Formats: sequence, structure tokens, C-alpha cells
Amino acid sequence: MKIFSLAPKENWILDRIVKEWRDLKPQYHTDNLNDADLLWIVSPWLWRKIPHKLLIEKKVVMTIHHIVLKKFTKDSLREFLARDEYVDQYHTPCQKTKDFISKITKKPVEVVGYWYNSKIWQPTDKLEARKKLQIPPDAYVVGSFQRDTEGSNLVSPKLEKGPDLFIESLKKINKDNLFVLLGGWRRQYVINRLKEEKIKFHFIEMAPLETLKDMYACCDLYVVASRTEGGPQAILEASAMKIPIISRDVGMATAVLNENCIVDVPKNIYFPVNSDIEVCYNNVKRFEMHNLVEEYVDLFTKTFGEK
Repeated sequence: MKIFSLAPKENWILDRIVKEWRDLKPQYHTDNLNDADLLWIVSPWLWRKIPHKLLIEKKVVMTIHHIVLKKFTKDSLREFLARDEYVDQYHTPCQKTKDFISKITKKPVEVVGYWYNSKIWQPTDKLEARKKLQIPPDAYVVGSFQRDTEGSNLVSPKLEKGPDLFIESLKKINKDNLFVLLGGWRRQYVINRLKEEKIKFHFIEMAPLETLKDMYACCDLYVVASRTEGGPQAILEASAMKIPIISRDVGMATAVLNENCIVDVPKNIYFPVNSDIEVCYNNVKRFEMHNLVEEYVDLFTKTFGEK
């Protein structure tokens, strides 16, 4: 069985997942689309980059990360149903996405979570990391490493990512030494709001992995304020690094985090204690990539063996 995995080439999370898949299981990988037995389309919009003839001839696994209900229009449904004709197996990282797409397709839908690399995401000395990144050693650092501004205008908030809720959460933390550490890209909305609220911050755009690891290590708290998610990866990465994290009930939160850490921010704010952090750390081990990759192999093998 040879698999052609199609990534979005955005220099973002999905590209990393595809690279790690290829590195972990090179025996299944092919760079030649025609030689592939199975196509793994890692982001739904990429299906139009595959020749129609090959979509018909090959087995197709389609990953759908999350559905933003307010953006799921009649046009979205038409696009979904057009793709659905060629899909043999849907994959999603979380039950919430499965519950939605199972209502609009008769194709099988399987939940297999995202993974993380334990060689990268592991506990790291906080003070040393702050020294490297020139973050105040006595600050209370809250992290957020994602994108949360609409690409169409670089002004409007990407509401599914909850940047407005993130800002309101910060206002409730109410610490004199509050300091926000931002990562990712398209952070214009949050940056403008932080300036309005006169909250100190530092932004490192599109940090390489080693720097991102230090960014997590700097944090006293990581906040996932999203309204909709497939993961996010931050839940895995922060938990694996023993970083206190709170999240709304989105994506993989219930699969990884201790129940105390799943809160309705900004209505509620919780500061995880050591026992919470240990539960998250132990829970996340199931999603270490060398363990979880076998579930992907099983998914692809099952799909290839059918029909």
C-alpha cells in the first residue's frame, strides 16, 4: 500500500503532521501521485488539486479538522457533497466534528487524534527559557500561539478562534505583572486589543520549533479560548511540557485535559494546580506520535482493504 499525502504547504501545523507521517512510515509513502494506492487529503480544500480521474481511481481518505457552524452555508454544503462522491473514508481528530459530518454523509467517519513528538515537547526550565527570549523573569506569562485574525482583511477577529474571549479572559486574570506571549501569525486583532487594554506583550511570529518550545516553557498559563477547534495542537504540546493550560470544551480538550482545566472562559477562569498538570501530562502520552501513528496505519489499511 502506497499513500500520497497532500498537505497545504502553509508552513503550519498540517505540513508538520504530514512530514512526521512520512518520516515515521516511509514504507507507505510515495511522492508520485500516479503510483499511489490511497490519497490522504489532509485539508478538505485540497481535493480540487487532484485530477478528477485519480479521485475516481484511488481510495481517498479525507481529513476534516473542524466545522465552523456559523460559516457552514448552503454553498459549504454543496461543496461538501461534491467532495463526498470521491471520499471512501473520513478522518477527524475529535468526536464533535464526527458528530456533525456524520449527519451529512453516509461514508464512514473515524476519530483518530492529532499526535505530538515527545522528543520536542517535553518539560523545559522556565527561567532559562525566559532568559533566552528576554521575557521578564517575575512576570505572570499567559501564552497564545495560533492565528486569530481573518486573512481577508487582517483586522476582523476570526471568531471561531475566540480572540475576543481571550482578551476578556486576560482582563479577569487581574495580575499586576500580567504579560502576554503571542506566537503564530495573523495576530493583528489581539495585538490591537492588547494595546487598547494596556496589557504588556511580546509577539514572536512563526517561531521555529525550538523557539516555540521555549515560548511554552515561559508560560505560567496557556489559554485556549476558541469556540471551535479540531485539536488544537497546543493542548497536546502544553500538556506534554507540563504547562498549566485551560481550555473551552473544544476539539480534543476532553480527551487530554483534566476536567478542572476545561472551563467556560472568559466566564470562568481556573489556575491549574500540580495535580491537574500531572493528569494532563499522563493523559497526553496516549497521543505520542510513535504510539498514535499505528492508529493511522490501521485507518489507511482498513480503507485500502475495502471496496
